[in-house]
Amino acid sequence: MKIIDRYKQMTFWPKTLVNFVLILVVFLIITILSNMGIISNYYQGIMLTICINVILVVSLNITTGFLGQLTLGHAGFMAVGAYSGAFLSKNLMGSLPDPLIFLLSIIIGGIVAMIFGVIVGVPTLRLKGDYLAIITLAFGEVIKNILLNLNIVGGASGYIGIPRYTNFLWAYWLAVITVVLSYALIKSRHGRAIISIREDEIASEASGIDTKKFKILAFVFAAFFAGVAGCLYAHYMGILEPKTFKFDKSIEILVMVVLGGMGSIKGSIIATIILTVLPQLLVSVSGYRMLLYALALIIMMLFKYHPTLVKFTNNIKSRFKKVRGVRKNECT
Repeated sequence: MKIIDRYKQMTFWPKTLVNFVLILVVFLIITILSNMGIISNYYQGIMLTICINVILVVSLNITTGFLGQLTLGHAGFMAVGAYSGAFLSKNLMGSLPDPLIFLLSIIIGGIVAMIFGVIVGVPTLRLKGDYLAIITLAFGEVIKNILLNLNIVGGASGYIGIPRYTNFLWAYWLAVITVVLSYALIKSRHGRAIISIREDEIASEASGIDTKKFKILAFVFAAFFAGVAGCLYAHYMGILEPKTFKFDKSIEILVMVVLGGMGSIKGSIIATIILTVLPQLLVSVSGYRMLLYALALIIMMLFKYHPTLVKFTNNIKSRFKKVRGVRKNECT
């Protein structure tokens, strides 16, 4: 408790330094254990998948959690980034150093997804609620069907021969960058404007906030990082199939956002870790895997929002704040 109190009393730069050191220590521990063979390739793959999912979930939380707009087309942006990045790297392979090719692919994948975010966001973000969800869902399905019939990227048979550049180093630090930039956006003046739109759009507009601009900003931000995650996924798998990016993928990402807490980046990370690891733990009962996974989701949802549990967590938080207040008074 004393360590936590001291941490919370730190100013911005010392706290930032402590966070960076912790992030670096975690990375070094995982890398050393992997090199020693203690963490097998199977578990390394799970951790890499967690990092990709963190990018997807945290970015979606910007639009769904902080902006308050329900979008179901995140898998579409992921697909755009995956295919554009893979197409570039496959055609540049051998002409430039591999790390440079991969970096360019990630940037281009994110930018192309961002452009699609602008194209979709400008007309659709005037809508709200169910209408916006339906339009973004349609976008995801349109992208999937275009890719099914686009022979230049393999069509229905899949896009093969993608260089497998993605490793834990790239995935981990890109996930860290996504989380850091998301925190920076939300804590900034622009972030406060985005949150105000979620709370009351009419009041925000009346107070002089350009709601359309900030909606587009949040939407484009999320689309860019969905494209980055898609590019990482493409260069990890080495093959892409349009059916990977169907409606179910968008729902899977949304479930992680909801279970982690709308508007909570920490919650998104925790939920992503749990829901990425959980299906792997159920491999031993593969016949009932999806049934048990669905039951686990329902139980988690019920417990998360159950009045008794909510009251219990609120009591803990209030007691913790009282203890901190008493200690502060003793120090002064």
